[in-house]
Amino acid sequence: MGRALDAHQSPTPARPLAGRPQRAEDFLAARRHKGCIHCHNVNEFRRADLKAAGQWDRESIWVYPPPENVGIALDVDVGDRIEAVTAGSPAEGAGMKPGDRLVTLNGYPVASFADASYALHKAPRRGEVPVSWARGDERRSATLGLREGWRKTNLTWRPSILDLLPSLPFVGDDLTAEEKKRLGLPATQAAFRQSDRVDTTLAGAGLRAGDVVVGFNGVVVNGAMDDLLGYVRRNFLVKDTVTVDILRGGKRIGVRLVLK
Repeated sequence: MGRALDAHQSPTPARPLAGRPQRAEDFLAARRHKGCIHCHNVNEFRRADLKAAGQWDRESIWVYPPPENVGIALDVDVGDRIEAVTAGSPAEGAGMKPGDRLVTLNGYPVASFADASYALHKAPRRGEVPVSWARGDERRSATLGLREGWRKTNLTWRPSILDLLPSLPFVGDDLTAEEKKRLGLPATQAAFRQSDRVDTTLAGAGLRAGDVVVGFNGVVVNGAMDDLLGYVRRNFLVKDTVTVDILRGGKRIGVRLVLK
């Protein structure tokens, strides 16, 4: 908070806006919206208009990446203090260590997690961004090397993204340890049996009641049914096609499913 207050005492010169500020009503998608307009709706409207104009690409969904994506875990109570640095990450490569105080990132002053996330939101999809930090009374600086895909993170909590994430109408129960043993599955693997209520989307793809779902696209996930379905929602979007890996009558089968 002290860092933020100091910044307000000596603000950087304001840059004039280009053109007039946008309003929600400026987006065509907003004109079809009924009900209250929430903050996240603005991003939904913007995305709908870009899609209609053929200017949207799926890489643009990775907004406001957390600092953990570059290897920096910030302290919850002291927002600019580095609590941990991930081994092999860009932050470790730059020489940052736990206990350092993050000063600037990508040219933006940092006093909190939100500041760091905003700075990374403005960073390129790949390349380098400047970073500076303090270690005691010593000020240090370097660059963070960003590889393609570094922005990718879990988006399932973002309201503005929910319309892009697939709904997964599976209904079933986790297999017991004994059932997994009989099927030759590891005890830690997520696997569930589809119930008698098979959604029409799943039935149309070829899934049946009693099918045992063990993975998607050959990927095995540890945990429970929620972990397995969570993997899909974190890694795929509506209209993507996945292969549902199932066991039926002792045989392994792949069922292609278009996500909705």
